[in-house]
Amino acid sequence: MGFSKFILKVLGWKTVGTVVQEPKCIILEAPHTSMWDFLIGYWYYRSVGGKLSIMIKKEFFFFPLGPLLKALGAFPIDRGNPTETLLEIIRELNEEDGKTFHMVMCPEGTRKAVHKWKTGYHTLARAAGMPVYISFVDWGHKRVGIDRKIELTDNARADTDRIQKIYEDLDLIPLHPEGYATK
Repeated sequence: MGFSKFILKVLGWKTVGTVVQEPKCIILEAPHTSMWDFLIGYWYYRSVGGKLSIMIKKEFFFFPLGPLLKALGAFPIDRGNPTETLLEIIRELNEEDGKTFHMVMCPEGTRKAVHKWKTGYHTLARAAGMPVYISFVDWGHKRVGIDRKIELTDNARADTDRIQKIYEDLDLIPLHPEGYATK
């Protein structure tokens, strides 16, 4: 916790919000235009006392990077088989009953500009009964944090469009603006 607070302070970042109180949740993070977004978000959540689980494509789990990623809370996913990945996460959640599981997901799904964000977070949240929170990394104002909890409906596309609008209204400035689209 102390190291993460120190790093954010040295880099000039202001934090907003605190650790999510529910034992299990999905935390959406946007904009996601650089790997630095992940690091700033990770340090933020550690600085407020939280621990994140992170999905990273399986190709990154080679030695020596794989053990480091696992130590940071990452687990490999097979992007070629998203259904099996989803089922694996739900199995893990059911086995981890009573433990904290705060998983960060980037609804954009890539560091390139995407106009229709992915809905996998919605499927997972509904299947596992987990709440969803909005978090952000704002390079223009050097702010990082949790904005709010989102209530989901049965309509994944409508909820995702609503979430994109919320991010648009937050007026965030990404590290690489050409890689971010909310509309």
